[in-house]
Amino acid sequence: MTSRFSVQRPRLRQFALAAFALTSPFFLPLAAALPGVPATAAAEEVQKVDTSRLVTIGGAITEIVYALGEGNRLIARDQTSTYPEEALKLPDVGYMRALSPEGVLAVNPSAILSIEGSGPPDALAVLKNAGIPFETVAEGYDRAAILNKITTVGDFLGVPDKARALADEVAGELDAAIADAAKRPESERKRVLFILSFQDGKVMAAGAHTGADGILKLAGAVNATDGAFPGYKAMSDEAIANAKPDAIMVMSRGGGHDGSDEQLLAHPAIALTPAAASKTIIRMNSLHLLGFGPRTASAIRDLNERLYGKADVSQ
Repeated sequence: MTSRFSVQRPRLRQFALAAFALTSPFFLPLAAALPGVPATAAAEEVQKVDTSRLVTIGGAITEIVYALGEGNRLIARDQTSTYPEEALKLPDVGYMRALSPEGVLAVNPSAILSIEGSGPPDALAVLKNAGIPFETVAEGYDRAAILNKITTVGDFLGVPDKARALADEVAGELDAAIADAAKRPESERKRVLFILSFQDGKVMAAGAHTGADGILKLAGAVNATDGAFPGYKAMSDEAIANAKPDAIMVMSRGGGHDGSDEQLLAHPAIALTPAAASKTIIRMNSLHLLGFGPRTASAIRDLNERLYGKADVSQ
């Protein structure tokens, strides 16, 4: 009797712990670490999130969901989610940095995927406290960040195998594009002034730790601000002239934020730069260039070609 009881009692305790783990999300991390409770079962329970009615906030996030073949889960997206074309058919819940929690909750989502940097903070707080699974995907402007986005989205959707396959494909494309751009000699790399906005003659330019800075480096170019400041900042006329950009870059987005080529070239400080002398102004789609999603390798090649032409730098 004693022997039989001593064997059954631990088993009963293990089953009790497992049963409690299945009914208490707060206990799952602890249960997974206890002896006798299958770690895989606990992990699977943690990952069982209802993503059948998914809202995505951030263009790259939406793009990754479609690239994984899971676009059928989407019921709404934010204003920056303009690719693929299918996404434009979905309800728009607003701009990612000016979200209204009422607008997001009105579509009755079962889960929300949001890129880091969305906001405002009080709106995010309401969404996170609404009892709906909310996952924040880390932002970043390099190869590792792109692959991490794919992995995070895939895990949240419960399709890690698809995410691994997509990450491997994207990694190969990135490595090839980055390697080609890196072959250009430092002495031949052009200085580029990325203008985020141009209104009333004021230039808001990209400094260090920005998507613009990241893509310029990947494409074998130099940020003309030389890391003099982080983020995006208004530049003085003197600073613009001293930056000596070989090219001016703006986003193709409309709304009167960019200025025409004529307006840019007529700016007193820009007129003094090599970019004005050669009339080199590059306009590209903002999501394609700065999304840092599955199409970034294509953006690197496109930007490189716009800067340097189709000359072969592989030899």
